[in-house]
Amino acid sequence: MTPATGTPAATGTPGPARPPGPGTAAATAPVRTALRGGGLLVLAGVLLLLVVLSTWIGAKDTGIGQVWSALWTDDGSYTTDVVRELRLPRTLVGLMTGAALGVAGAVMQAVTRNPLADPGLLGVNAGASVAVVFGIGVIQLTGFLSLVWLSFAGAAVTTVLVYLLGASGRAGPTPVRLALAGAAVSASLSGVIAGLTVFDSATYEYLRFWMVGSLAGRDAGLAAQLLPFTLAGLLLALLLARPLNALALGDDLGRALGTRTARTRLAAVVTVTVLCGAATAAAGPIGFVGLVIPLVARWLTGPDLRWVLPYSMLLAPALVLLADVIGRVAVPGDELEVGAVTAVIGAPVFIAMVCRRKEASL
Repeated sequence: MTPATGTPAATGTPGPARPPGPGTAAATAPVRTALRGGGLLVLAGVLLLLVVLSTWIGAKDTGIGQVWSALWTDDGSYTTDVVRELRLPRTLVGLMTGAALGVAGAVMQAVTRNPLADPGLLGVNAGASVAVVFGIGVIQLTGFLSLVWLSFAGAAVTTVLVYLLGASGRAGPTPVRLALAGAAVSASLSGVIAGLTVFDSATYEYLRFWMVGSLAGRDAGLAAQLLPFTLAGLLLALLLARPLNALALGDDLGRALGTRTARTRLAAVVTVTVLCGAATAAAGPIGFVGLVIPLVARWLTGPDLRWVLPYSMLLAPALVLLADVIGRVAVPGDELEVGAVTAVIGAPVFIAMVCRRKEASL
């Protein structure tokens, strides 16, 4: 006699899959948080090691004890001058430049919802370059700090122009319109740069090295001027993590969650301008940092910007300092600029990430 009702075990028929209990996600969340927090500690340790290497390794052979002593005591020796006046400011600029580019790239990819976007998408690099060319070739500026401020102003003006163009029309500043406006403005400014440099050899010589991206020759005054812009931009980016997370779900759902999409995009554009403009002005347009680092950070943490931004803040300066150290020792008796080394390191990583994640079609 067959029972009227039977259990899956009695009838031999597999039952429906039982959904995980309500405590499953809650149980795994602390584990994920602990792993991500541990990853931040590991990255902080790696970055600290690279800071030590950056102040230690250079054209002049110095012992680690000499470096440590020079950091705390100014005895007037040549070694102390090298460490305090050359290597330490160079390291500090590398830290701030890397953090600014990495976080700017993460914010840019979030606000455009394009994992292949980079800070240059808003025309920051082109605006800074035009300002430098104008400063050298037209108004005959020679001081580096003057060029830094002019470069920053050019980056800011260009980004505002791109935002106004992208925000025109009924649709407002959508990701596609911002990307198209940035590409158009960058292409136009590249033509201006080419025209100015052709007729001025001095401008061309300076721009030829600046466009590669370099930390060489940066002093303590530049590091001090770069610090407030970097801190302000990083703080603003961290405050935007939650609104940008909501915006990543789409404009309609973001508004349903209480996010003011236009205000969030405007704040994100300001953040990218401050961070990438200051970094580009200080070290030139260092490539691949703002593009590759956010991809690696999302691969390690997932899409939550509350973790992506801190990871980018540590991974990016680690890459910049590593590239700078490699550039000092790769060519005996000479030095490779940091922008050239980041391109050599970043391009294969970027290709591997795109192939792995199948993101080239997005």
